[in-house]
Amino acid sequence: MNRSSDKYMVSKEMDWEALGGGVSRKFLGYDNQIMMVRVKFEKGALGTPHQHFHTQATYVVSGKFEFEIDGVKKIVEAGDGVYIEPNLLHSAVCLEEGELIDTFSPVREDFLSGDQVSYFGDKS
Repeated sequence: MNRSSDKYMVSKEMDWEALGGGVSRKFLGYDNQIMMVRVKFEKGALGTPHQHFHTQATYVVSGKFEFEIDGVKKIVEAGDGVYIEPNLLHSAVCLEEGELIDTFSPVREDFLSGDQVSYFGDKS
């Protein structure tokens, strides 16, 4: 199925989609090959351990997060980036309230399916 977002995704005109557990998101653009998502975390929000076949690159806009990728933990904060190869087990803990920009390739069809899916793991 071919999918694509609007050409302009104006964040201030969009509502946050609450995912539970202190995590909310906004889609910033996507087609079948790529997806960019703005994600807001409350302090203490967890990204439970999970893996997916998508390549993921994340930019830390604000806050502080402890990521664990393939058993290696690292604290990242505003201005830092995270790269997650396909199928690696990864998780995150929000240490200070913040926002991430997540980019996935290909598109996360599970995010667009309309089913309630937790941000980091299986259906909640």
